[in-house]
Amino acid sequence: MDLSLRQLSVHVAVARTGSFTEAARDLRVAQSSLSRTVLGMERALGVRLFDRTTRRVVCTPEGDELLAVAERVLAVHRAEMTGLERFLGGSRGTVTVATLPSVAASLLPPVIARFRERAPEVDVRILDGMSRTALERLVAGECDLALAVAESVPEDLRARALFQDRFYAVLPSGHRWAGSDRLRWRDLAEERFIAIGTDSSVRAGTEFGFARAGVRPARTIEAGTVSTVGGLLAADLGVSALPSLVGALMSFADHVRVPLVEPVVDRRLSVVTHRYRRLAPAAQALLRLLGDLRAQGHPLPEEVSWAGGAG
Repeated sequence: MDLSLRQLSVHVAVARTGSFTEAARDLRVAQSSLSRTVLGMERALGVRLFDRTTRRVVCTPEGDELLAVAERVLAVHRAEMTGLERFLGGSRGTVTVATLPSVAASLLPPVIARFRERAPEVDVRILDGMSRTALERLVAGECDLALAVAESVPEDLRARALFQDRFYAVLPSGHRWAGSDRLRWRDLAEERFIAIGTDSSVRAGTEFGFARAGVRPARTIEAGTVSTVGGLLAADLGVSALPSLVGALMSFADHVRVPLVEPVVDRRLSVVTHRYRRLAPAAQALLRLLGDLRAQGHPLPEEVSWAGGAG
């Protein structure tokens, strides 16, 4: 046997009002149509669902049992449809963002806080790693969008520049240049330089800076992570150059930073989406928020600016 949601709604309405006339009025259907629906249910189930008197319609024992079943089914249906409506409106679901550790630690938290104000029922999942890893996760469908350095992306991805942060010199606090108001890349090349591994977007930025200055560091120490750079700096084992957002990952290390010039180097970060895969409504809502914040010139951390000069 199989009864439709409409049939179950009719049964509940008749049982609760005790009247075919009132039930038809509540459901905004003709009484004749409602009566045919009840008759169809009785035929399908092979039982009488209502006892009819001159004044009132009451459920038979079979009708009472169907009433309990119908109310449970309709309650679940209403709850699930409400959940679907919230999902389609972007106020329910899960958004997964792949991004750099520096973005995850400093730039993303206030954005997520604003997003939670708009969509408190949406869960946010952050996957942090190198830019290349973030893009690979996006291609593999492991995240909805990526915030990463994306100077070139595969054909099936779309990148839009969102913000940029500036490289600065990072020195041990006791270094002789610690009080300088600016340094050149050429200056850093004279010191033992602490470099990030070649798979990092930071490494690409430092190599660009040295190349534009026409120099190369004579002595280097290569570190795999920013925290290792911080430890080496704290031990006075060299100097480095890092984008401004990375500072949040080195708060444990005693260091100073000095603006770098000749040339000034910025790291551009983009929001990247899949060209051929539709974003879930909640992910679309987060993307709209990022666009709104950029259009409003929302304040960013020091030495970070919206791409294109917003704010």
